[in-house]
Amino acid sequence: MSASYDNHSSLQVRSDDDSLSSLINLNLYPLDDPDYRAQSKEILDQRGVLVLPNFLTENAISSVTRDGVENQHLAYYTVSDHNAYLKPVDTSLDENHPRNRRVSSSKGCITTDQIPRGSALHTLYESESLKAFLCAVLGEANLYEYADSLSSINLHYAAEGQELGWHFDNSSFAITLLIQSPDDGGRFEYVKDVRNADSGEMSYERVGNILDGSERVQQLQMDAGTLVLFRGRNSIHRVTPTIGDTTRMLVVLAYNTEPGIALSESARMTFYGRL
Repeated sequence: MSASYDNHSSLQVRSDDDSLSSLINLNLYPLDDPDYRAQSKEILDQRGVLVLPNFLTENAISSVTRDGVENQHLAYYTVSDHNAYLKPVDTSLDENHPRNRRVSSSKGCITTDQIPRGSALHTLYESESLKAFLCAVLGEANLYEYADSLSSINLHYAAEGQELGWHFDNSSFAITLLIQSPDDGGRFEYVKDVRNADSGEMSYERVGNILDGSERVQQLQMDAGTLVLFRGRNSIHRVTPTIGDTTRMLVVLAYNTEPGIALSESARMTFYGRL
């Protein structure tokens, strides 16, 4: 499920940011090349996920890891029980119904304003070349940062035993960068196209089978420096508990398709503990 582009020795890499080549392996991923963009979009459209291993250079991984370790003391930690649909309990259904069954999620998080300005993550997030590539692959006209100061770049920490329970996303796409793998566990698992949120088909029976462990799931193999684009609105997914002393670190690059949008105050209080 990865995409790379090897036949481009004559390609002139163009970038809005001279430092981008020190952060992204542009020899593997020529972001400005129309053919490569089309190839990547085709993979995402067909499979619902695009995995780009070794997207970040070793220098970028080291820089982001260092920032993550130095600022981990600022992280806001949450533990929550929720259902796979991330919705309030439906009291018309039994508590053991797949619509209501509880799973657990736990993680720490630092926010956009806690990540040093001028850092590798801010450079990546603000890069016009990267945004143009993402727009082309995602089929979006434009991508915009969040209007609030917390939600655009989040660095998540999952220490031993921490996990993300099975769920569907509310947004149509997610963009993540794995920065540090744990000793074991912390595996991203998913089942593609389980529900159809637009038509209202929630696939309760199938979700119940997945929660019971009776349906086969797919796993993404990711090492540090991997970029993943994932469509999780209809594809159920989770991250298994971290095992060992090494904290899993993952960056979420969050964009909006319209300008001037902020994460709601209630969501910010839930995820970050502040506004």
